[in-house]
Amino acid sequence: MTIFQLSEKIWQEFHKNDPLHLSEEEMAEIEEIQQSIEDSDLELLKNETISRSFEFIKDLVYQLTWEESELLVAGVLRAIGYKTRMSSKGGDGGYDIIASPDGLEMTEPIIKAEVKHKTKSKEKVGAPDIRNFIGGLRNSTKGIYVSTTGFSKDAIQEADRANFYITLIDLDRLVELITEYYEMLDVDTKALVPLKRIYWPL
Repeated sequence: MTIFQLSEKIWQEFHKNDPLHLSEEEMAEIEEIQQSIEDSDLELLKNETISRSFEFIKDLVYQLTWEESELLVAGVLRAIGYKTRMSSKGGDGGYDIIASPDGLEMTEPIIKAEVKHKTKSKEKVGAPDIRNFIGGLRNSTKGIYVSTTGFSKDAIQEADRANFYITLIDLDRLVELITEYYEMLDVDTKALVPLKRIYWPL
């Protein structure tokens, strides 16, 4: 066996870093750092879970038929507080859904909504589509244009220049509305996008 003696400097260094000899302030600082690391990891996990859930809902919407996508948008409008009526098929007059507070279109705002859900193409809605939609609106009507493939830059500019107030809703915004008002959706609308809420501890 080899016998050796530690220098005073090294011995003090060992003593200083021994958890049993740390001061309360030093222990509190270490615990605070550890808690910060744990909170950071939990926040990262939370954000990843939200992101995956968001993409999952987008996939569910993508799988809908164009008719189901119209019913979904109508359901969201009802959850927000409007009464809706679907346009007759074959000649919708430039819109798919009409919504109003009373359901009789006698009380403002009267909203006409067009829904474009392209299942075989990723082509964005262009300016000509927005112009055609604007042509079907009147002074007392507001417009909502929903496109699951998004809008071209020209389409956005066309909507901004319109004499009517037009809201453009892409897939991301539609999913945000679905999650925000999901508890208020009716049974038929929930069946189109079946979800289960997850509660995250604070």
